[in-house]
Amino acid sequence: MDDDFMRCLFKDNVPLAEFVLRIITDKQDLVITDCETQKDMKRLAGARSICLDAYGTDSAGKRYDLEIQRQDKGADPHRARYHSSVMDIENLHSGLEFKELPDTYIIFIIEKDFYGKGEPVYPIERINLATGESFEDGAYILYVNGEYRGESDLGKLMHDFNCTKADDMNFELMAARTRYLKENPKGVSEMCRIMEDMRNESLKEGMQEEKKMTVLRMLKAGKYVLEEIASISGLSLDEVKKLKKEQTA
Repeated sequence: MDDDFMRCLFKDNVPLAEFVLRIITDKQDLVITDCETQKDMKRLAGARSICLDAYGTDSAGKRYDLEIQRQDKGADPHRARYHSSVMDIENLHSGLEFKELPDTYIIFIIEKDFYGKGEPVYPIERINLATGESFEDGAYILYVNGEYRGESDLGKLMHDFNCTKADDMNFELMAARTRYLKENPKGVSEMCRIMEDMRNESLKEGMQEEKKMTVLRMLKAGKYVLEEIASISGLSLDEVKKLKKEQTA
């Protein structure tokens, strides 16, 4: 259930992402056309950015955010809400109608049973409390119980997610990729490189966010010209101008 390893598992592997999402969503005809790991979604000035473990799009244009969480705090409902909102902003460009928002699925696979009821999956949707009917806004949140075991494909998948050895896995797609990353010298080297790149990128993003916050504080103070802000923050003048524009939008 290590999230870094899972990102390596899904990297450049659309068939595996499709296979896993078919089991979790119980949609056997689901076709994933694109899957990106460590998908970074930059937000408006001052807002927190997010980095998705795996971000997929299906043939119908629906979007999927697949998150691996070992700790309950990483799957706080407020986090799920924020991920959902950021994906909405990411996918509704200027000039589009609100009804053109694609359906989104935020999926947390958590090592423990988050709600403690023994269910394999906890689907979360908005409902109209007065009528009891679904709100039908196209936003879906799924909490997957990583402790669940059973004869269903989901039970077998959660077993595989918790395996350390490929030979103990049920599904060959999972086993083959795991075997390559853990036992093949080329795969081990690739995994080490990917994990190092992810950590470096994470550090770089943290530094970039700090620079942006410095710019925003200086813009708010109103005491500095843009050239001074760029020099002090370490961002380019164009980046400072863009943040100023976003701030005043």
